[in-house]
Amino acid sequence: MRKLVISFFLLLLLPFSGTAAVNENAYGAENPVDVDPWEGFNRAIFSFNETLDEYLFRPVAVGYKTITPSIIDKGITNFFGNISDVVSISNSLFQAKGGQAIEMTTRVIFNTTFGLAGFFDVSTSFGLEKKKEDFGQTLAVWGVGAGPYVVLPFLGPSTVRDTSGVVVDIFLDPQYYQSESLGAFVAKKAIWFIDLRADLLASENLIMGDKYTFIRNAYIQHRDFLINDGVVDDPFADESFDDFEDF
Repeated sequence: MRKLVISFFLLLLLPFSGTAAVNENAYGAENPVDVDPWEGFNRAIFSFNETLDEYLFRPVAVGYKTITPSIIDKGITNFFGNISDVVSISNSLFQAKGGQAIEMTTRVIFNTTFGLAGFFDVSTSFGLEKKKEDFGQTLAVWGVGAGPYVVLPFLGPSTVRDTSGVVVDIFLDPQYYQSESLGAFVAKKAIWFIDLRADLLASENLIMGDKYTFIRNAYIQHRDFLINDGVVDDPFADESFDDFEDF
């Protein structure tokens, strides 16, 4: 069943394969394309997500930030970050980045053992920097085009390619296999989401102009930055936008 789900989403990407080269900005100004042909639908989902955020997610995140000591908050972020590093290891191998996979494996071992199951990020102090890799990036390296921009209910900004990547990354997540049930897995992801939303509170004042357009452009350019391993001119690649990589 799992293989069937993965195959289905990969088949969805076939019409978009070859539409974007890995080392080029698929949305470059020299050859602009309509990256958001479903804007009307996307704005409706965006509005739904904003309403949900206003009355549920943001208040919960504010409460979480208020009652959680900073060291615990940072530790929870590190814990989930350590798990995401496992997903990055798999995708590094898929992209034939063997050296990076070894470095990331060492990072996970250090953080899991010396960092108390990842609660403390001790690896960074040893020069083992975090490298974000997901299956959406892997598909890009394999030559699959991004496809149209899409806003997902609850999850937010994405593309057709990245949406398919999210599905595959679920099966690369060790928590999926360690959870007793789907409900337990969803509960763990809910905690991760609350922690992430709390961390994004500090970035809210950076949004300028039309919020929908700002987030869309920030997402597209940051994804391009990640796919090309930073070899692009990305105005959104400073530290203020580090949290976008979790989407």
